[in-house]
Formats: sequence, C-alpha cells, structure tokens
Amino acid sequence: MASDAASGTASGTASGTASGEVSGKGSGNGRRELWAWLALTVLGSCLVLLAAGQVWVRVLGAQAADAVAPTGGDLSPVLSPLGLAGLAGVVAVLATKGAGRRVVGALVALCGAGAAAGTWAGLASATVTGWLREHNAVRAVAGLPWEPVPGWPVVAGLGAFLLLAGGVLAAVRGGRWAGMSSRYDRAADATGERAGEGAGAVAATARRHHEDRELWDALDRGDDPTESPDRR
Repeated sequence: MASDAASGTASGTASGTASGEVSGKGSGNGRRELWAWLALTVLGSCLVLLAAGQVWVRVLGAQAADAVAPTGGDLSPVLSPLGLAGLAGVVAVLATKGAGRRVVGALVALCGAGAAAGTWAGLASATVTGWLREHNAVRAVAGLPWEPVPGWPVVAGLGAFLLLAGGVLAAVRGGRWAGMSSRYDRAADATGERAGEGAGAVAATARRHHEDRELWDALDRGDDPTESPDRR
C-alpha cells in the first residue's frame, strides 16, 4: 500500500510538472507571437504614415523648378487616417480579448486593404494629372510632364501589406495572446488575495489580544488561569 501511494504521488507530481511545463511553454510562445505581431503592425502603420508625407511625383521639363509636386497624402488623402487607425487598432487589440480582439483585428486588416487601394489609386495617371493641373494652374494649361518617385509608393504599399497581414493574424490567432486586460485581472486577483491575507492577520491578532486580556483579568481577580472554570 505504501508503495502504491508513493507511486501515485510520484505520478501525480510528474503529470502536474509536465502540464505546468506545457502551459508555460504555450504562454511563452503566445508572448513571442504577440510581440512579433506588435512590431509587424506598428511598423506597417508607421511606414504608411511616413510615405504619406513624402513627394510621390517628380515634375519634368523646364518648369520643374517652379512646379508644386504632390505628396502621397495629397494624391491619396486616406493614407494618413488609415495609418493612425492602424496604430489605434494595435492598442485596441492589446486592451481586448476573445471576440472583441478578432473584430478589431478584422478592422486593422481593412485599414491595410484600404491603404493598399489608396496607394494604387494615388498613382493613377488621372489622379496625378488632375492634382498637377489644379495646383499649377498657370503652367498646366498644356499639361505638365511628370514621373513617379519610385521609392515612397513602394514604402506605402509595404506598410499596407504589413497592416493587412497583422490584422488577419490578430483576427485568426489573437485569442491565444495575453493582453492588458488579462494583466489587470491578474493584478486585481493578487490584490484581493493580499487584502484577504491582511484581514485574516488582523483578526488573528485581535483574538490573541482578547485572550491575553482575559488572562490578565483572571490574575487580577485572584483566579488561577490554569484551572478549568468548573473547579473555580
């Protein structure tokens, strides 16, 4: 019987240790995945915002020095708002969990898709020509020759892709990640446990003080506190 009990105890301990190791490993993987997603999505939003403030079109010819060239935000006004919305979505994903986190992830993915569409539309010939004609009215009677600046539209497209990928990842796997809400829940539980322990310690101290007071009162009356009440 002793050997059976010992083997049962050892088996329970081993299984508990194994399950704890698996749980800790899963939690560590979830944290690493969360940090990777965070870097991916924040980088995508920042790339969209950065590219939106840069010049996307170069005016050619003799009038190039006096012509006004458009930025990405001029040609596609949706880029900056969508980049900011992506950053707000990152905070929202960290603050939510479950179905709410999946909904926010889907919205972040829509921001990425919108930024990609805005980048494509901003480089359309009609968009650029119309903007140049409107903002260079004196010189644009016969049209201004232009060419795209290759770097910044590519940066905007890359940022849009990262936003889209981050949103899809949060919608599919976000339920496995820890967030600020779960951290606050754990902190609240720990605070409640400490408060309960403190209340128990106060109650125990009060009981000891009461018992000590009864002992001294008995001595003041001349009673032997070691005798039972029936023999007094």
